[in-house]
Amino acid sequence: MTSNDVLSMYENIAGMTNKMVVAARSSDWDGLNTLENQCASAASATMTGGMPAQAGASRLRKIDLLKQILANDREIRAITEPWMTQLSNVMPGSRARM
Repeated sequence: MTSNDVLSMYENIAGMTNKMVVAARSSDWDGLNTLENQCASAASATMTGGMPAQAGASRLRKIDLLKQILANDREIRAITEPWMTQLSNVMPGSRARM
């Protein structure tokens, strides 16, 4: 994987997390779930190792993308966690299955 491939992967993940925020804001849970699965698949490449170290502008861009991804994750959690709490209150015993 080249340095450009790494940036492209993070750009793709950041784009997906932007779409996930939109889905969460509009309560599109099916869409959010689909995007979450796509994002997890794309992110699995980061777990395999073998990614080149970034330097200079590429490193700064990667950091910016990671910050964007984390900010999107925070917003998605802020939207979904109260909903999940409500759901678990309505469906007793469901927490054990989550």
